[in-house]
Parts: sequence; structure tokens; C-alpha cells
Amino acid sequence: MSHDPVAIVTGSDRGLLTDDAHLHSAEALAASLEVDPQFGLTSEQVMQRQGRYGENRLPEAVPRSWARRLLEQLRDFMVLVLIAAALLSGFIGDFADTIAIAVIVLLNAAVGLTQEWRAERALDALKRLAAAHATVRRNGCAQAIDTADLVPGDVVLLEAGNLVPADLRLHRTAQLRVDESMLTGESVSVEKHNARLPEGQHPTGDRLNMAFKGTLVSHGRGEGLVVATGPRTELGRIAGLLRDTGARRTPLQLRLADFGMRLSLIVLCICGLLFGIGVLNGEPLLLMALTAISLAVAAIPEALPAIVTVLLALGARRMVKVNALVRRLPSVETLGSVSVICSDKTGTLTQNRMQVQVVEFPGGGTPQALWNAAVLCNDAAPDAGGAWVGDPTETALVEAAQAGGTDAQAVRRAQPRLHEWPFDAGRKRMSTLHRDGQGWLVVVKGAPETLVPRCTRVAAGQQEDPLDVAQALAAAGAMAEQGLRVLALARRVCTQDPSGQSSELVETDLVLLGLVGLAVPAATRGEGRRRRLPLGGHHARDDHRRPSGDRACHRAGSRHRRDRLDGPDGVATRCAGRLGAATVG
Repeated sequence: MSHDPVAIVTGSDRGLLTDDAHLHSAEALAASLEVDPQFGLTSEQVMQRQGRYGENRLPEAVPRSWARRLLEQLRDFMVLVLIAAALLSGFIGDFADTIAIAVIVLLNAAVGLTQEWRAERALDALKRLAAAHATVRRNGCAQAIDTADLVPGDVVLLEAGNLVPADLRLHRTAQLRVDESMLTGESVSVEKHNARLPEGQHPTGDRLNMAFKGTLVSHGRGEGLVVATGPRTELGRIAGLLRDTGARRTPLQLRLADFGMRLSLIVLCICGLLFGIGVLNGEPLLLMALTAISLAVAAIPEALPAIVTVLLALGARRMVKVNALVRRLPSVETLGSVSVICSDKTGTLTQNRMQVQVVEFPGGGTPQALWNAAVLCNDAAPDAGGAWVGDPTETALVEAAQAGGTDAQAVRRAQPRLHEWPFDAGRKRMSTLHRDGQGWLVVVKGAPETLVPRCTRVAAGQQEDPLDVAQALAAAGAMAEQGLRVLALARRVCTQDPSGQSSELVETDLVLLGLVGLAVPAATRGEGRRRRLPLGGHHARDDHRRPSGDRACHRAGSRHRRDRLDGPDGVATRCAGRLGAATVG
């Protein structure tokens, strides 16, 4: 069934009908957006769409006035009781108590306002540092613009290291892989393509022809059409869920309100009883009224709110020392009331990167040959600081090679790359061609199930032996059962230049060098604190990577039973509303 053409929504929706952009061809989508991907939008189109769709920003709360902030500091029940006590003190002529209580109330509010102002100032500074730019094609030329100026229909150019500035329907890709861990929790980069997806339901993580706002391009290049900006992006929808949950009172605020209510009732009962007994004994009404009011004022613990605020401020100060900003003081106490912590595995229990865990040599080969191949058939590159950047799997291979004593840069200089047969999802392999003395060296890296059957021999020290394919595949399977991502590396020496041949011809009669098992390592930062927490062992995951997820949690310290709490659809997205309603924050 054809989905063309694509409808454009106008009016109150102020956006495109992008829920099914992945089901349409890039050509049909470009036509509906009235844009030529080779030329981009014109200046007139940009101005019209900026007025129509607004800025590409996530919605922010309306700034609160200082008067409103002050009133919010005074709305706690105990503070209201103090204000009432101050008024009663003034009524009976005890102005010293009135002034003292007023000073306590104002100081209490000042501490809260100061903490909130400092936190917001720090957050604003972080936002300014994070101001991003995007490269777009407009009026036939590539230009860098502020991401806030993007509009639906813009043609965005992507390359490794870029943050995706809006939701894009990809129309051109070149070995493009995107790190979507901030949306899906999986640190393995996702390979993207530009083909239309078949009709049906496709969760966010399975929309391989889309790139979503906030994700990171880890490898390759691409171009995409902006189909959603600001609150209409997937990230914007999650932010909307969190925003719509509204504010909730913290356990401390609830307990203080309950205490104030109980105390007020007890004081009123005692004062009423005293007033009644005095009147019955013939005491003057005015005298007994003033006596009852004085008793009520004396019974109110004026210093309690101030003491609580000072203690919370000290807690916020300690949090700052561990790089945690506390915007609202009651949130400090809330963390101490938490009974269950739901923590994202990626980047929290585990590091947001890949690491080589196991290396297998089915034929007893040498590590040096394996690491040389891992460095050569690899697109990771060092940045200005010397750190390797690129696809997490490839950077992990280079880091492991260097840890094993291989000078990656020297190996690449000695055997420069002459040609490449890029990785694709069909063959699940990547091959590179290098000059090797008087001959040519082909290095192949890929999934064991597709690469091992193409090998006829296995490296065995300085010689090559016949390969037992079944045994090698069994070894790869055993590694996969441990939750590892397994890659096979192989080589082939050619006497003639094979660069003009297809990958099918080149990737035959290979020599297997070894198998590499990678995983996301457990986080080391804060491990002492994490070990002091009793781990419940409940693992909310999808069904795509069960061994990987289970083993990752096991490495992080979870030793108990695991419950599957959801299917392959976006766990994080659908839980966001519930998490946003929590009182931490």
C-alpha cells in the first residue's frame, strides 16, 4: 500500500504529520515539504516557516517573578502558622515577638530564594555552554546556523561527532551510525539507511531511516530532512510527559504540614480549654482572651522552619561538592526518603562505552596479528587530545590494541589503506585493502556467523592450519551466551590488486585471526556508594538483547532474580511520565 503523498498539518498543530514519516519515501516527503534536497529551502521559505512553527527549542516553564517565588517560600503550613502567630502577637501588643517571628520567616524565605537563584544561574550557564549549531543546505549552499533556527523542510548535513539537532528523515547515508543511548539505553551505535520502512508499527529504536534530536552521530555521514522540531520531536514528547506531571509535595513537606496541623489543633484545644475554665471561674473575657492568645504564640516553635531550611541548605552545599545541583531545597531530604531507585543501566550502572572483555584464538594465533587487523579495519581516529573517537565498538578495538602494546598510528602508517568495502547490514562485514610489502593485504571484520564460513584456514602461530568452522562458531556462540558482542577478524594476502573486485569475491578464502568479545563495562565512578545500596535485581529491559542486558546488570552487582517489565517498545519513553511524577528533583 502506498503512503504517498505525505500530508502537511496546519492550524493549531503547528507541525508536520511525522508519526509515519519513516513509512514514506524520502522523495515523496521532500515533495510534500516543497524542498529540493540538493538546493535546500530558500530564505523566503525559512522566514515563513519560522513564523509558522516557531523556534526549534524544547518548551521551558514560564519564568516566575520574584514575588511569586517569595509567596511559594511562604506557603508551607508551618510558615503560615508562624505568620498567624506574628499577627496574634501584634494584636496583643507584643511587638518584640512579632518582629522576631517576622525576621525568622523572612530569613527562612531568603535562604530558599538564594539557593534557587544560585542553582538556576548555574543551569543557565550550562545551557549557554551547550548552545549548538547545525550545518544545513539553504539557497544551494551549506551554512552553519543555530539549531534554534531550524524549520521543517531544512536539509541537515551530518557527520561523525554531530549532535542531531531535530528529528530527521534521512535521505542520504554513507556508513552512518548513530548513538541513540540517550533514547534507548543501548550504547551500541545503530546503523542507519534511507530506505522506506514497510507498513506496520515501528518503535522508535527500530526506525532506522530516522535520526532523532539529541542523539549523537558516531560514524559516517548523512543528510536528512527536518520533519519535527522543538516539542514535536521524540525528545520533546518525553519532556512534555515530564512537564505535565505537575508538582508534588515532598515527604518532608507533608510531614511538616501534618505536624503543624496536629500542633495547631492541640494548641487550639488547650487554649480554648484554658479560656473556658477562666471564664467559668469569673475571670474577665478580655484577660482570658489575651492569655489564651499568648499561650498559643508561645507554643508555636518559631525556629523550626528556619532550622529545617538551614539543614537542607547544608545538604545542598554537600551535593554541590559532588557536582549535583539542587534547585529546590526540599529535594535534598527527598532523596533520603527514596526506597527504590530505578537507574538507567547505560552510563550509570555501566559506562557508556564498549570495552574488549575476551579474545579467543581458535587456532592458537598470535595477538599481534589480531590487533594489527583490528587497527587497520577500523575507522576510529584520534582527536586533538589523543583520545580515540568514532563508533564505540571500533574505538574499543583500538584501545584494546594499544593496551596490548600495538602502536595504532605506526601500524596504519606502515600499511596505509588503499580501498574499502564498507560495512552493510546485509553481509554484516567490513573489509579494507592495505599495501603489505610487495603484495596486498585484505582485512575483514564482521559478525562470526557471516565471516567464519568464508574462512578456510586459521592462524596458528607463524603458520596456518585448516579451520574447523563448526568449532569456531561454537566458540563464538559461547562468548555470545556470556552477553558479549562478538566480532571475528580475518585476513587474506593477495598477489594482485583486488580493489576492482566486489566484496563477494574479495571476502573468500580467508584466514581467521581470532574472535573478540566486547561488552559495556560496569561503572567505576561511585562504585563504593553503589555497593552500599541493596540491589533488588529487577531488570527492566527490552527483548532485543537479553543476554547482554542480564550480564551487564550482573557485572554491575545485581545477583537476584530479573523480571521482564516491558517489551521491545520504548521503556524509557513510556515510563517517563511515572518517573516525572516522583518527588525527587
